[in-house]
Amino acid sequence: MVGGAKRGKVMMIRKMTAADIDQVLAIEQLSFTVPWSRESFVFEMTQNDSAIYFVGEVADEIVCYCGAWFVLDQATITNVAVLPSYRGQKLGDAIFHHMVAYAKEAGIHQLSLEVRVSNIAAQSLYKNYGFAIGGTRRGYYSDNLEDAYVMWVEL
Repeated sequence: MVGGAKRGKVMMIRKMTAADIDQVLAIEQLSFTVPWSRESFVFEMTQNDSAIYFVGEVADEIVCYCGAWFVLDQATITNVAVLPSYRGQKLGDAIFHHMVAYAKEAGIHQLSLEVRVSNIAAQSLYKNYGFAIGGTRRGYYSDNLEDAYVMWVEL
């Protein structure tokens, strides 16, 4: 349970299921200029044995999610998003923290992710968890060809 959600309600974090796809897809579409498709989330939930996703719920509404791919002792964060009306309440931090803790418990030794060069808020969150910039992927984002930083942390 995580406090601080709107109107003093508590956020519960749990593993995502295929039944959650519609709500997660809505958050995805409100959060990213090139959102993942429904088919991508269906694949993640039903066919990708490496995929681990968590959702955060407030009063039975999914307000955030975080996904990763776990392969051997390494994991890649695929996405982190918070419903716009719930941003600024540290819910993204809470679900990201949950994923990092889960990764440690699962024996993951290294986490990586890509983040837009312009997304200073996300970079700040990741740096709070010890992530450092390890490189740049030029033109990584297809909507505007913005570069992405590759960030890594050793757990």
